Amino acid sequence: MSTASPQTLRALSGATETPSSLKQSVVIIIDAQKEYQNGALPLVGFREAVDEIGRLLARARAYGVPIIHVVHKAKPGAKVFDPEKPYVEIVDALKPLPGEIVVEKRFPDSFTQTILEAELQKLGRKDLVIVGFMTHMCVSSTTRGAAERGYHCNVIAAACATRDLPSGDGGVVEAKVVQTANLAALRDRFAVVLKDQSFLPE
Repeated sequence: MSTASPQTLRALSGATETPSSLKQSVVIIIDAQKEYQNGALPLVGFREAVDEIGRLLARARAYGVPIIHVVHKAKPGAKVFDPEKPYVEIVDALKPLPGEIVVEKRFPDSFTQTILEAELQKLGRKDLVIVGFMTHMCVSSTTRGAAERGYHCNVIAAACATRDLPSGDGGVVEAKVVQTANLAALRDRFAVVLKDQSFLPE
């Protein structure tokens, strides 16, 4: 049995592990909404992730980096993300500024039946910095979708969060395990995964 350390598919294929320059990127914030703050889907580490996104936003805005806010909206009357309820709103600390793009979605992949790709094509940039919620669902789906469309993706681990999940056998998979496993899966093939926004170069 081999004792060698495992390699990512990215490393085996010769893909770069160098993070993108913030100044040359587009920042995509996925579903930073009140549903995860005090609605039906509280997340482990949500407040800390919001703080980290805030630090990234401050840097991006200072350099005039394009920012796209993705907002999930279900059908009226839905148990979560009801567009007619206040929990669908973006949290106060991360509200879009005038001129920042807002993309509405209904599916985990932010590219599915949305204007996201059209907006990225207008911006003409291929480097993305992806953050938000939930790590195992919309962050993962969007990052995979972006990579398959030829974008160079960077995910900031500290700027994402998720929740405990049922294991299917009566147990619970803790959020920390869900977070670690899903970031490892993204790192394997789809993205450069950085510990926090301070590791993202200017």
